[in-house]
Amino acid sequence: MKGTFHWERLTQRAAALFQKYKYVLVVIAAGIILLLLPFRSEDNPAAGDAETRTERGETVFQVEEMERRLEQALSRVDGAGEVTVVLTVKSGARQILAQDSSRSAEESATSTVVVSTGSGTENAVVVQQIYPQYQGALVVCPGGGDPAVCLKLMDAVSALTGLGADKISICKSK
Repeated sequence: MKGTFHWERLTQRAAALFQKYKYVLVVIAAGIILLLLPFRSEDNPAAGDAETRTERGETVFQVEEMERRLEQALSRVDGAGEVTVVLTVKSGARQILAQDSSRSAEESATSTVVVSTGSGTENAVVVQQIYPQYQGALVVCPGGGDPAVCLKLMDAVSALTGLGADKISICKSK
């Protein structure tokens, strides 16, 4: 019997190891499950902010998407009705890229830092993404004549865009 394999002994040792490390195994299993869950649905564009990603991974701000999302949210305000939103911006979105500078006794040179992403493509390193500042907002809805509804809409638009009340106009629609 010296050369035979003892399944009972093996299962007892496995059970003892599981009992000793059961909390560690639970944490590892939870981590694996969390890694497998999607962070954000890419199929649903409304799940993200008012921005999209291009093929190269750049983030592009879209005013029209923000207007659409505001219209959906403001239409749910009690008494507002169907809402139309128009936003204006001061300037377009821009990116600040990482720069590499070198100086010698005779001259100085500055170049943009790029990262190779494989298969011959290179992307500039973005240090900061600056979104456009809103200049003003126009909200048109059937409830625009009611002061209580106007106040709710004004507060909501101000909170979402950072505009002051003097830059938001709320009008009653026909």
